[in-house]
Amino acid sequence: MSGDGREGDRRDDEVRDARRIPGPRGAVDDLDLESVPRPVLPPRGEQAPEETVPKQEPPVSEDGAPGQEASKEEEAREAREAEEAPEAPGASETPEALEAPEAPEVPEVPETPEVPEASAAPEEQAPEEEGEYVVYEPLSGTAADPAASAASPRPGAADDPPAPVTPATPPAPALSHQVLKALLGAWALSACSAEETAAVEEHLTSCAPCADEALRLRDAVGLLHTDGSLDLDPGLRARVLDGCLGRRPARIPVPEWVTPYDAETARLDALVRDFGAAEWHAPVQLQWFEEERAVTRRTTVAGVIGHLMAVDGLLSAVLGLEDPLAAAQGRGGSEVPLTPVRRTEAYWAATHPPATRAVREPWRDLTHRLISTASIAGRNVAERSVSYGDFALPLQDALLDRAFECWVHGTDIAEAVDYPYGPPSAVHLHRMVDLAARMLPAALAGRRRAGLAGPARELVAPGEPGRSVHLEVEGHGGGDWYIALDSPAAVGSPDRAVAQVALDGVEFCRLVAGHISPVEAAAGQEGDREAIRDVLFASASLSRL
Repeated sequence: MSGDGREGDRRDDEVRDARRIPGPRGAVDDLDLESVPRPVLPPRGEQAPEETVPKQEPPVSEDGAPGQEASKEEEAREAREAEEAPEAPGASETPEALEAPEAPEVPEVPETPEVPEASAAPEEQAPEEEGEYVVYEPLSGTAADPAASAASPRPGAADDPPAPVTPATPPAPALSHQVLKALLGAWALSACSAEETAAVEEHLTSCAPCADEALRLRDAVGLLHTDGSLDLDPGLRARVLDGCLGRRPARIPVPEWVTPYDAETARLDALVRDFGAAEWHAPVQLQWFEEERAVTRRTTVAGVIGHLMAVDGLLSAVLGLEDPLAAAQGRGGSEVPLTPVRRTEAYWAATHPPATRAVREPWRDLTHRLISTASIAGRNVAERSVSYGDFALPLQDALLDRAFECWVHGTDIAEAVDYPYGPPSAVHLHRMVDLAARMLPAALAGRRRAGLAGPARELVAPGEPGRSVHLEVEGHGGGDWYIALDSPAAVGSPDRAVAQVALDGVEFCRLVAGHISPVEAAAGQEGDREAIRDVLFASASLSRL
């Protein structure tokens, strides 16, 4: 140690550009603080730059050359440190040997003539001999200079496998005609997926057979809705028959005046076909009007079907068929009663114990035979007279009357088993209203003879217009009729109308069936009050058992 307290070989431990340990300083009292220059503080929010120590040149000898002795001692010290300490990574290895942990290979880092600042990391290698460029080894997996790292490719990028490319979704294969045709049912039920729906609808624009089939399926789906009546549309059977007859005409077609009876018997048969034993014995309340009061009769579903079959026997006798009532009683046809009420009572008395579901087949068989026989008999049979005891009707009107009875009693049965049952088609209902309107003048005359209606005021010759009531039937199967008041042979005329009454079509038929009171029937009345009352009560008097 020298006399100044410092080591003589201090230059051996100095490193170029390294920070210098400050020497001892005096006490605070020995310093003149005002004479010490104050450091310039950086603006608020910025960091103060690190203080660096000026570069120190290595000691030189007396002749001005670097000290050889110092150089030898420095080399010996470095050799000892290399033996005692593990070799620093990157100090002796070439750049090619350094590899990143994740990358297979680290590219060579080019040399740079720039010397880093004094604040470089302590792990960096000491500079080489004077006169050579200083090379600093990068840390493991990093470049020496950020700019060079940005400019150079990522180590191992050339050897990396290419990034996986997500294959594009192939387009859905086009569906064949057979597959699209098989999807029509699901499409009609709205059960297809969005892709299938789009494919089917696109196919329907170019395939006429599939378009027709899809239209028929959509119409059939409309019958599956349960929010309304479960009964078939009254006009469905007629449309099906028209379609069948259009493709293969019948050798013997059903006459137009027979179709209402054909349709209503089929509807009633569809209602009772699947009834169980409990439904066939369900109580049914039959009601009608006699003179000025309502009359009721209690029976069962099987009893109602038996009543219809007993009255249908009046028509079978005219067409030369066996009377079912005569077969049930075991008697000759001449002894069978003629009026509907007496025939019904006789049938109910002959079937003891009460009829069950076995009554359906004989009734349905009789309706089939009536329709086929009337169709084969020709036009002249339509005018044959069918006697009801108190009055008579042509066969074509008698079949229309039986169709009306099937609908009315079908409604009675449906109400007994709590089942919906709609009215007939508009065409058939219009014919039923027309039959009742044509029967009203004779019913008025009969009530007048019994003293139940007002007297005739203006008698006219047969076929001449007389006083009339304008019957306006609205809605389903409606129309306008003019009812002669004073004589059955007179003709109703709008010029001689003295009153007007308006009713709904179904309500008017319920009045004719005796299911509602005459006082409650009319929706609108205007004119002669007595004439209106006589027409309404005469309509209710058309009802019977």
